Amino acid sequence: MAGHPENGKIKYPLRVKMLALVLTAMLPLLGIAIYLIAALVDYRNVYDSIVSNMTVANNYNLDFKDEMDESIYKLVVGYVSFDNIHEDVTLKNPYSLIDELRAEFTNLMGITTDRESRVWLQSLLRNIDTLEDRVDDIRINVEQGGRYDENVKMLDNNIYILTELIQDDIQYYIYYQTRSIERLSAQLNKQVSSFIMLCVVLVAVIVTGVVTITLLLLKSITNPLEKLCRITGQISNGDFNVRAKINTMDEIGILSDSVDNMTEKLEIMVKQIKDDERKMRHAELRLLQEQINPHFLYNTLDTIIWLIEGNDTDRAVSMVVSLSEFFRLVLSKGKEYITIREEELHIRSYLEIQQVRYRDILDFGIHISPEIYDYRILKLTLQPLVENSLYHGIKYKRAKGKVTVEGRKEGGCIHFSVEDNGVGMDVGELAKLREEIARPCKETEKGFGLANVNERIRMNFGMQYGMEIHSVKGEGTRVDITIPSQRLDNPAREETENG
Repeated sequence: MAGHPENGKIKYPLRVKMLALVLTAMLPLLGIAIYLIAALVDYRNVYDSIVSNMTVANNYNLDFKDEMDESIYKLVVGYVSFDNIHEDVTLKNPYSLIDELRAEFTNLMGITTDRESRVWLQSLLRNIDTLEDRVDDIRINVEQGGRYDENVKMLDNNIYILTELIQDDIQYYIYYQTRSIERLSAQLNKQVSSFIMLCVVLVAVIVTGVVTITLLLLKSITNPLEKLCRITGQISNGDFNVRAKINTMDEIGILSDSVDNMTEKLEIMVKQIKDDERKMRHAELRLLQEQINPHFLYNTLDTIIWLIEGNDTDRAVSMVVSLSEFFRLVLSKGKEYITIREEELHIRSYLEIQQVRYRDILDFGIHISPEIYDYRILKLTLQPLVENSLYHGIKYKRAKGKVTVEGRKEGGCIHFSVEDNGVGMDVGELAKLREEIARPCKETEKGFGLANVNERIRMNFGMQYGMEIHSVKGEGTRVDITIPSQRLDNPAREETENG
């Protein structure tokens, strides 16, 4: 109840009430800000640690096997000896390489917390010990002399195999560290969800406090303010079209003008918040579609280097051109929509790159009707499907396979199919994959790329569009995509003519 003047004093000063109102709003906001900062700092520290571990492992993944194999080979053939190998700047002492590798990965063992990654680190350290034993055997044979054939046999049957195993261990370690980053991202998403819920509760508490204090103030205000009370009640219920319009030419009039201004701003802010939420959702999905597997880039660059070293410059140049075209279309100047012609160029560049790497097992055909070239499509719609066919269909076939991409227009829709003659799926696997792609891509355990494509299509075009998967074990898999036929220069107009 509002205070009345007594002996020249106000029982409940308005500034005290306003201070209580400010504290009601600020203290919860301060608490949530501290929580958010602490969560982000923790996430950054863990992320930096994993990236540092992967950087160390990747350095050895690229160099260790080649350096060790070359050094041991030249020791066996007598090009250098264990005593003078340090004089050759192109070679490294095998024991130095082993000690350096053991030291780095022993240190990683001490700081790596992921269980799967530690398993591969333990395997790697055991292989390092075995490799050191085999190097000891070769050194004894070299010092005794006359055992060249035995050393060559040990080189082929032991050294090369062990360095290959060590390289595999490093690659698996990098793989599971990458998985750790994915789990960390999922944990961050969970924290964001908790943060949103906390904000909802916080807003409810703040609104409750503000309304309570406001009601106490309104009880001591005369008739003009009763109208403001009704107006503010309507505003608090979400009606931002009401206006007080009290022209008393006094403080109440000023308050009325302030309420009107506040209502206008709240209406703008609510619309802005809704737009921001929609933009954030689109930005998140655009971020997902921009993710390019770094191993694809590493392997492609390795293949280009291999072609150059083999003096196959024409194929190397062709592969560089395809790679450049691939990333140019991925970026697309930040556009979310591109033409079907550009999407075809994108998947063609991708398949041409992969065909060089998997020339013994991969063939492809692209049959997209030229009449739909100028229609629009979400960027990175077909490439994840082609990639899925290669890595989950053709690659496990252990024989040459083919990926076929088709596109045509029927009535007001455009239909695409990506088909492979790979290993296919049985009924249970197909049912599980269909269930996964029907869920939001954040909640999927498998088929993340397919779920992402399906979710983006439905979010941008409607639930009647999307993806269907058909597969037969041992025969192959076909993924069908349906989108509306909309020209890029006029996306608001959807063609509905038949034929």
